[in-house]
Amino acid sequence: HKMAKSKYEYVKKFEMDDSVLPNTWLVVRIDGRSFHKFATLHEFKKPNDVQALSLMNRCAQACMEEFSDIVVAYGESDEYTFVLKKSTTLFTRRASKITTAIVSCFAASYVFYWPNFMIADDGRVRPLQYPPQFDGRVVCYPSLKNLRDYLCWRQADCHINNLYNTLFWTLVIKGCMTEAEAEARIRGTVSAEKNEMMFTEYGLNYNSEPAMFRKGSTLLRGEVDETITKTGPTSTTDPTPVERVITRKKKIVDIVHIDLIGDAFWQEHAALFPTD
Repeated sequence: HKMAKSKYEYVKKFEMDDSVLPNTWLVVRIDGRSFHKFATLHEFKKPNDVQALSLMNRCAQACMEEFSDIVVAYGESDEYTFVLKKSTTLFTRRASKITTAIVSCFAASYVFYWPNFMIADDGRVRPLQYPPQFDGRVVCYPSLKNLRDYLCWRQADCHINNLYNTLFWTLVIKGCMTEAEAEARIRGTVSAEKNEMMFTEYGLNYNSEPAMFRKGSTLLRGEVDETITKTGPTSTTDPTPVERVITRKKKIVDIVHIDLIGDAFWQEHAALFPTD
C-alpha cells in the first residue's frame, strides 16, 4: 500500500508549521535538567568540576562536528549555546527539529564520552548512576547587536554565578561554615566585596582562578596541519613501493576561554558574523 494515498493522510494537517523567521541568527540553548540533583549524586567537585565541564565541552564539539551551520558555541556550568548562521536552512528552519536534533546529539554524547572524562581519584571511571537529561529552546535574533548582547549576557551570568559559588564554597570548605551560614555571610555583598573577602580572609585571588571557570568555554572552528604517511609506487613506470609524507589541513573545533564582552573577539572573528 502507498501511505501517500491512504485515507489516514489527513492527520498530517494537524502538524503546526514551526519554521522560525528567515534571515535571523538562530540560537539554541540547552540546559541540564535537574542537574543540581545530578551533580550532587555524582559527587561533582565544588565549586567547579573540571572533568564535568570538559565533558560538556566535548559534547558541544560533537554537535559542531555534526551540524556544520553552527558558527560558534558558548558553554558554562550545565548549559550550552549554539549559534547557527543567519542563512541556515537546516530542517527548513523548523524550531522543533533543530532543537531536538542538537539536544539529542548533546545528550547521547554526554553518555558516550562520560568514561573518557569522569575518572575517580583511584583511576576508575565514575559510574553513571542514571541517564542525564537536557532541555532546549531556539530563539531568533535579528541583528548582530542582539546576538552579541545575548552572548555577553551568558558570559556575565557565568561571571556572577562563578564569583558567588567560588566564595560560597570557600566559606563552606575552608571556612567550615554551614551552607546556610555561608549564604547569610554573602547576602547583600557586591562583586568587589566578594573579591575582598576571598583575598583577605582566605588568600584567594579570584582573577587567578582558571579562565574556564571565570569566562566559560567558547568553541570556534579552525584548521591544523595533519601529517600522514602514504605508501605507493615510485612512479607510473616504477612499481617499487615508496613511503611519502603528506601534510594536509584538518578541520577541528577549538575550545578557548576568552572574553566575549569587549570588542576584541568581535573584531578578530568579524568574518563569522556577516552583516547585511
